[in-house]
Amino acid sequence: MLDTGELSWAVTATALVLLMTPGLAFFYGGLVKAKSVVSMMMMSFGSIALVGVLWVLYGYSMSAVENPTDFAGNPFTTFGLDGLDNDGLIGAAFGATFAIITIALISGAIADRAKFGSWLIFAGLFATFGYFPVAAWVWGGGWVMELGTYLDMPGVIDYAGGTAVHINAGAAALALAVVLGKRFGFAKGIMQPHNVPLVLLGAGLLWFGWFGFNVGAEFLNGMQNVGLITVNTLGATAAAILGWLVIEKVKEGKATSIGAASGAVSGLVAITPACANVTPVFALLLGVLAGVLSALAVDLKYKFGYDDSLDVVGIHLVSGLVGTLYLGFFAIDTGLFTGGDIGQLVVQAIAAFGVLAYSFVLALVIGFSIEKTIGFRVKSEDEIAGIDSVVHGEAAYSFGQDAEVK
Repeated sequence: MLDTGELSWAVTATALVLLMTPGLAFFYGGLVKAKSVVSMMMMSFGSIALVGVLWVLYGYSMSAVENPTDFAGNPFTTFGLDGLDNDGLIGAAFGATFAIITIALISGAIADRAKFGSWLIFAGLFATFGYFPVAAWVWGGGWVMELGTYLDMPGVIDYAGGTAVHINAGAAALALAVVLGKRFGFAKGIMQPHNVPLVLLGAGLLWFGWFGFNVGAEFLNGMQNVGLITVNTLGATAAAILGWLVIEKVKEGKATSIGAASGAVSGLVAITPACANVTPVFALLLGVLAGVLSALAVDLKYKFGYDDSLDVVGIHLVSGLVGTLYLGFFAIDTGLFTGGDIGQLVVQAIAAFGVLAYSFVLALVIGFSIEKTIGFRVKSEDEIAGIDSVVHGEAAYSFGQDAEVK
């Protein structure tokens, strides 16, 4: 039974993590062109609505397995959260917020060119066959959770979602970028953020909510590591901003506010799996590495020709991999350089690349199936004009002009 303090923190953490998805909508919305803002933000809000419902109906039930070899849990075991007590219900609500933001993250890769209805179909299918099973693998007794036992090595560490959330979403984002192809006029420097303050507001809300994301699960662990997780979430993120800005200054000659916001997100992503299992100094080092490597990785799309619109791959996939693999070297007591052996790195790598491969292939199959049937991408002329009015019948900015009365 959770005590009153633990229940209060559980509710607070749930609200904090839910706020991250509107924060993500602001972050993504500011990065796109002005005529795509509504479309971009609606993909996040659509995720809240659809994935929230699916989680209550059967997603929670699928997120835990009886045997490590099971693909996912039985969706009808606790269908509609039937039979859960008070503690179980608050745990289910907290878990729902993770499912929601994982799906919403993917949308950044297909900004400016995706149909809303097709996106919702993808979101529902990927949540069902992508996020819910992977959550079971990582946290619900599945093969990732038991991998160390199989191999007689330390257990896989993914405290708050390096594999289940960020590698999962980043791999799916890469697949959808391949499916939908490049935006019209895709080239470095062409696509500029239309609203920088909106991006910074979104990044700030993400950082604020991330304390619920990382520290939130402590209501299940007796609140034992609250201090360590909190300071690591702060420190790694701050260090990542510095790492990104240094690279940006060297490459481009200027340190930008968009770079600072992106660096913050890369640090938050990297510390997510490691927040309870590295010391503060190693958290700072992790943040710097994540900021540097993601700042370099975001330009890979120009080299390899995939249009990851808002750098979901460069930030979430890359920093998710960095944070997950970093534990193999510096996890407290079990890392290669912190008292352990190669075992921690081996299990981290198997889990990370196993989830990456599965999520990429699944998203590719779902994405191509949608594109070849009902279509996933809007018409070229709608993309050029801006898809807000075509898809949603709205404009983000009216500039004081009222609609004409007919």
